[in-house]
Amino acid sequence: MSSIVVSNVEAGYGSVRVLHGVSVTVNTGETVVLLGSNGNGKSTLIQCIMGIVRPGAGEIMLEDGDQKTPLVGKTPEDIVNLGIALVPEGRRLFGALNVEENLMLGAYRKDARADIDRNLEMAYESFPVLKERRRQTVSSLSGGEQQMVAGARALMSSPKILLVDEPSVGLAPILVSRMIAKIKELQEQFHLTVLIAEQNFNQAIKIADRGYIMVHGEIAFEGKTTDELRENELVKRYYLGA
Repeated sequence: MSSIVVSNVEAGYGSVRVLHGVSVTVNTGETVVLLGSNGNGKSTLIQCIMGIVRPGAGEIMLEDGDQKTPLVGKTPEDIVNLGIALVPEGRRLFGALNVEENLMLGAYRKDARADIDRNLEMAYESFPVLKERRRQTVSSLSGGEQQMVAGARALMSSPKILLVDEPSVGLAPILVSRMIAKIKELQEQFHLTVLIAEQNFNQAIKIADRGYIMVHGEIAFEGKTTDELRENELVKRYYLGA
C-alpha cells in the first residue's frame, strides 16, 4: 500500500504562481478530499503530483512501505509506472475511439499489461453499462458514461493510488451522487489510496475520511475528520449557506 506526502509545494504557470507552500498527506487506504472553488489550485496540485506541472519549490514523495520515491522531476509516464493513476478533469478521452479502445490505452503501464484481461473484466464489472457500449464511440456517450470510461481507464493501469480531479463537473446531480458512490466502491474493492479534488462539499464528504480546504493556492484548513470539516467556518460560509 502506498501514500503521498506533499511538502511546501509552490507551483504555477509562467510568471503566475498558483500554489503557495502547500502541504498535504494522503495516507495508505485513505480517501482524502481537496475542497475549494474554481481557481484555488486544486487541479494544479493534482497535476504537480502527476508530473504534468513541475513545482518551483517543495517536495512530493511516494511512500511505499519503507521505500520513498521523490516525484518532482519525474515524467507523467514514470509516475504512472509507479502505480499512480489520474481521472482528469474533463475526462480527456479519445472521442473517435470506442469504449474498449479507450480502456486499453489505460493499460499502457508495463506492470499492468500482463493483467489486461483481468483488469478489463473488472472494469466492466464495476461499470456494466460500458460492457454494453464497448464498441460505441466515446463521443456518442452521455457525460456520465464518459466519466465512467475515464474511471475505468484509470483502473486498467492497476493503480495503488487514484487521483480524481473534479468528477462532478458537467454532470447532473443524480449522476454526481452515483459517481461519488462509485469512487468509494472502487476504493474499497481495489484497496486504493484516493485523493479527490472536488467543489461539491455535500457529495465529497460522503466518501472522504478527512480533507483540506484550499483558498487562493494555500491550505486554509485541514480537517482531521469529516466532522471537523463540517464545523469549519469556511465550509459553513461557502458550502452550507450559514
